[in-house]
Amino acid sequence: MTNPGSTLFDRVGGESTFTTLVTRFYEGVRTDEILLPMYPQEDLDGAIWRLSAFLQQYFGGPTTYSEQRGHPRLRMRHAAFRVNPGAKERWLLHMRSALNSLQLSPMDDGEIWDYCERAALMMVNTFED
Repeated sequence: MTNPGSTLFDRVGGESTFTTLVTRFYEGVRTDEILLPMYPQEDLDGAIWRLSAFLQQYFGGPTTYSEQRGHPRLRMRHAAFRVNPGAKERWLLHMRSALNSLQLSPMDDGEIWDYCERAALMMVNTFED
């Protein structure tokens, strides 16, 4: 049984778990012809850090993301990219695979997945291919 007062960040193992999640996510992105062009090739390590730090903060970990980058402003930061429903589904496919690899408890997995689905839908900014 989990401690009801603990954060998801603490329950799943902290920074190392989120770094593993995001690293595995990007392993999928690196092979995806739809998503890869949306990521800075010269700064994939930076992209990994940004997503990992954001998720850590979102789920109750350190506030390093906001301290270094300010408010997340997710839609604004992604506005330059054409995120259609197909791209959203590809993003979710790679995130689901990465999340599955962690073998978290159903409750913790579900909490992360629920956020990922909502966030991915929020990023859709076009219905054109």
